[in-house]
Amino acid sequence: MFGSTGNGSVSHLTAEYFKSLAGVQMQHVPYKGDSPMTLDLVAGRVHVAFGTAVAFLPHVQSGKLNALAVTDAKPSPVAPKLPTVASSGLPNFEALQWFGLLAPAGTPKEIVARMNGDVARALQQPDVQEKLQGLGMQIVGGGPEAFGGFMRAESVKWGKIVRDSGAKVD
Repeated sequence: MFGSTGNGSVSHLTAEYFKSLAGVQMQHVPYKGDSPMTLDLVAGRVHVAFGTAVAFLPHVQSGKLNALAVTDAKPSPVAPKLPTVASSGLPNFEALQWFGLLAPAGTPKEIVARMNGDVARALQQPDVQEKLQGLGMQIVGGGPEAFGGFMRAESVKWGKIVRDSGAKVD
């Protein structure tokens, strides 16, 4: 049994992706968010879950959960000794939870460029980097074109996983 933060959530789709690449079957147990899923994982009512460093790391550090792997293609700076899923036997596995800044279509290019520059400068500030990295985030940055390409690729990848798994949002 695997827990997720809800039907159609990132954790649900990541588990579906894992199941498809690993060729395994697991029963899905959807929860209404990180907290109830993590509580049941700690209590042993579900056997595995994909989640965030913010939700899981305190329980790993206290010894209540065993971290198995990170879903990024490279090791996490928050847990550098933890292997990746890809290095653990699923070579093409990568699942990222990412955040980005978007503006409405038609926003003038000069405003988009200014916003991108302002955000890039903020992300270079040591206190901002420290805070985000402490939450398990890796700062990528980049321009609007690169981010648009990344979003298109992610849409194709996760669209296929949704279609193949039949996942639905509640």
